[in-house]
Amino acid sequence: MSITALRLVLGDQLSFDLSVLDGLDPVHDRVLLAEVADEANHVPHHPQKIAFIFSAMRHFAQALRERGVAVDYVALDDPANSGSLAGELARFAAKYRPADIHVTEAGDWRVEQALKSSGLPITWHADQRFLCSRAQFACWASGKKQLRMEFFYREMRLRAGLLLNLDGAPEGGVWNLDADNRKPLPRGLHGPITLRFVADDITRDVLELVEARFAHHYGSLERFDYPVTHAEAEQLWQHFLDFGLAAFGDYQDAMASGEPFLFHARIGAALNVGLLDVRRLCGDVETAYRQGRVALNAAEGFIRQLIGWREYVRGIYWLQMPDYARRNAFGNTRPLPEFYWTGQTRMNCMRQVIGQTLDHAYAHHIQRLMVTGNFALLAGIAPPALCDWYLAVYMDAFDWVELPNVLGMVLHADGGYLGSKPYCASGQYIKRMSDYCHGCAYKVGESTTDDACPFNALYWHFLMRHRERLQSNPRMTMIYRNLARMDESKREGVWQRGEALLERLDAGDAL
Repeated sequence: MSITALRLVLGDQLSFDLSVLDGLDPVHDRVLLAEVADEANHVPHHPQKIAFIFSAMRHFAQALRERGVAVDYVALDDPANSGSLAGELARFAAKYRPADIHVTEAGDWRVEQALKSSGLPITWHADQRFLCSRAQFACWASGKKQLRMEFFYREMRLRAGLLLNLDGAPEGGVWNLDADNRKPLPRGLHGPITLRFVADDITRDVLELVEARFAHHYGSLERFDYPVTHAEAEQLWQHFLDFGLAAFGDYQDAMASGEPFLFHARIGAALNVGLLDVRRLCGDVETAYRQGRVALNAAEGFIRQLIGWREYVRGIYWLQMPDYARRNAFGNTRPLPEFYWTGQTRMNCMRQVIGQTLDHAYAHHIQRLMVTGNFALLAGIAPPALCDWYLAVYMDAFDWVELPNVLGMVLHADGGYLGSKPYCASGQYIKRMSDYCHGCAYKVGESTTDDACPFNALYWHFLMRHRERLQSNPRMTMIYRNLARMDESKREGVWQRGEALLERLDAGDAL
């Protein structure tokens, strides 16, 4: 049997507007989707993440068939499954002998290289779900020694025409309202009721498969409630517009015990696999602002995450791979502590964030950056170990978005290419932005005692051991002045406390 075209759709490309589906002939073309072991086991992905992607893929295949599209779907437990995307594409190419094979740019450099190395005559298509193409980003970055998201973001705002006055100036007179996005959560304020989705027959089949095949992966399937169709993703998005966005502007950096979601949209996974469209989301947010339903700091803060940061890290990923993944500016070699996989530590902030990650495959950006990420930076964790952890445990983590965020922003391992300074902080930041310090086994007001918050001594230890590299950074000047003014005995005390904590980590202590 021969066909005109075989069109491969990857598990994070579940959009009806995907470029590889342009010009599809439902009579003579076939679409291929495949669940493969290589991707499910590349890192020990959270079982909920695997279930989400497989269920969304199966629902998408069903929706394509309802539109009259001929679909070949390979389930993970299909006896003929070769276990790799390149293997499945080759298998169906041999079966159908298509005149053309079409694939949209992958989100993972490793996946794209495997397909390009398959020997198959693939026609590649740009991923038009993003506002900035790889080529456009490379053009913007050309000639720049360092890239800065702020300047990229301004260009993206202008290009998209979002939150601008009639004269093209930014709404409110400034481009970035990040300083207005950092309020701690007032006592007694809670996030809205979480919108949850009940598993249908397709999802229940997937959950049974994942439980049988991936029970050894860290994370629980019990609380799986994510949207797996375009319609469900739209419901989740509307719920956020109605009940979350208005407070998101003030409290997007806030953290609270027992509040894993607060005012966050929880749409990252749905967006990253194609169940939502970024242009539509930005338009809805701007409309909410224009109609007076949300303040400017909420609208701008959300749009900045989407067309600023999200597009920026994707651009860096494809501009710098594969060498980017090997960067390690601080020369860190320490293994990832086991408690990152179990949450079993006396540090309440770490226990809270890792615990909700195991339960929901979710933590918001400040929990990732300033709790689990901050600790890894201060403790000198090897970049590949932390990057693999983030890729494994978070529902919305795909290589193009996870790697630059973790290696560049969290660990500053690219030497400042992505961000201008390390995002390091003591326990005082966590105290200010959360209630995690209440009831913790450690005292956030202490630095050198046996029961002192580990973040405090590790913070100063990090600054001292990397003084030569960091003290000339203009954004670190004040910090190093504070270090210079510190009493010599206290400096020695925090150094020794930091040394002791690192020795305990090396011995396998969960602190």
